[in-house]
Amino acid sequence: MLLKGKKALIMGVANNRSIAYGISSAFTREGARLAFSYAGDAIKKRVEPICEELGGEFTFPCDVSSDAEIAAAAETVKEKWGKIDVLVHSVAYAPKEELAGRYLDTSRDGFRVALDISAYSLVALCRAFEPLMDEGSSVICMTYFGAQKLVPNYNVMGVAKAALEASVRYLASDLGQKGVRINAISAGPIKTLAASGISDFRVILDHIERFSPLRRNVTIDQVGNAALFLASDLASGVTGDVLFVDSGYQTIGLTPVMPEKH
Repeated sequence: MLLKGKKALIMGVANNRSIAYGISSAFTREGARLAFSYAGDAIKKRVEPICEELGGEFTFPCDVSSDAEIAAAAETVKEKWGKIDVLVHSVAYAPKEELAGRYLDTSRDGFRVALDISAYSLVALCRAFEPLMDEGSSVICMTYFGAQKLVPNYNVMGVAKAALEASVRYLASDLGQKGVRINAISAGPIKTLAASGISDFRVILDHIERFSPLRRNVTIDQVGNAALFLASDLASGVTGDVLFVDSGYQTIGLTPVMPEKH
């Protein structure tokens, strides 16, 4: 089992369609011990049944916009486990009104919120949990192709994910000094609670299914298996990287002309 006995924190699971759920399922299958964060009582009611279903050991509150809550979360985990082996950051948010129309019309407050929750939180969590990670530990976060190329309506979230990817590279140097790795997974579009806020998301899904090299969208299980690789010793030489799990869509320069059906 690739993660037998490893202690993994899962930040950001919302329901059983979440990417974080797919990652958690893969980790459970390979023997990891899990703990789950939640932000607020509404999310807690969703997370606790998932924790029980997947054999998680405990849940804990952590609003990533609060340094005090992040510090308290790290203290709770230290008391429960002492050390951790894997930290999964699957947290992102932007106000829904910022995910439609022109990026030019992004509000100052919407920009601030998106960058704080979606990008700075990775820095804050790594700083808080660094003392609990030893050589061989792994941090994994979630990004998207919209960080590198224009995706209609992704708008400020694309900018936030670009900041997240840049943070991965800088954090790789800092964390690497004690042998801790950090990588991002750029997953193809998946129908999750977070994605539901993006205007015309169905159009993006249809486009990937039609034009990606594999002619299909990806699943949370496929992303989970990629995260399993990055969390395991199989990826002991990989850090500061972005691993694409998107049916090969990032390889396309021009949209291919599809042959007519007869």
